[in-house]
Amino acid sequence: MLFNAIVFIALCIIWGSSFILMKEGIAHLSAYQVATIRILSAGIVLLPVAIQQWKNIPRNKLGYVFLSGLLGSFFPAYLFCLAEIKIDSSLAGFLNSLTPIFTIFTGLLFFGQVFQLHKLIGVLIAIGGMLVLLFAKGSVNMQYLSYASFALVATVLYGFNINLVGRHLKETSSLAVVAVSFALLLPICCIILWATGYFSLPLTQKNMLFSSGASFILGIMGTAVATILFYILIKRAGGLLASMVTYGIPFIALTWGRLAGESIVGWQVVGLIIILAGVYVTTRWKVKP
Repeated sequence: MLFNAIVFIALCIIWGSSFILMKEGIAHLSAYQVATIRILSAGIVLLPVAIQQWKNIPRNKLGYVFLSGLLGSFFPAYLFCLAEIKIDSSLAGFLNSLTPIFTIFTGLLFFGQVFQLHKLIGVLIAIGGMLVLLFAKGSVNMQYLSYASFALVATVLYGFNINLVGRHLKETSSLAVVAVSFALLLPICCIILWATGYFSLPLTQKNMLFSSGASFILGIMGTAVATILFYILIKRAGGLLASMVTYGIPFIALTWGRLAGESIVGWQVVGLIIILAGVYVTTRWKVKP
């Protein structure tokens, strides 16, 4: 149990810290470069796992594996980096906690999941919390909302991907799906880095090294290592404890935001608590017939 607790806390810290690493990365690199380095570094670390697990992927499932990589990692990485151009890293972490809600939402709309009253109630509670978050600092201009919407779209894609994997890749090893999907994305990442002019930048300068380092750490720790730890936790402690990481991530993001000098108002914390209450009602609370 001690080992499980250590892995759980480590996951909360690693994933909760990913939002401040994105912010540090885009300080001197473009959002596209930071996101690409994240996927590239994670793919390189997971490549030995992908080679080992390749035989466990049925050939007729490779398309779904590639699509899972796009929806669950590739596009969200870019969307969150674009969002943090204008919004605080702590707010991005708060919005990320909506992922379980959008998992339920997309499951109902696109994957034929059975409607349950408590899920609808939880979704409505979480949407209320999201609105509190977005309007917590008073007047909000449309540009701010538009950048926050990037993070929201990313959580929708996370939810869609979870349902996709549950529907079409249920019998395939989750670690194999993740590792192989990242390996398939490696050539695309190399092309994007070249196309965005990353290799022509003065990469030996201190600020460039710092932002590049933050992006690589984001990919290695925040994606590759965290994914492996997550599946270790699922196997040792079950999915229930692993899913509770959702509740810890926003508070780590909040702590980093405060340390980085981001202004956090009381209503933002209230909004976060309302969202987490909605997540709890959606995923835990059951209505008796």
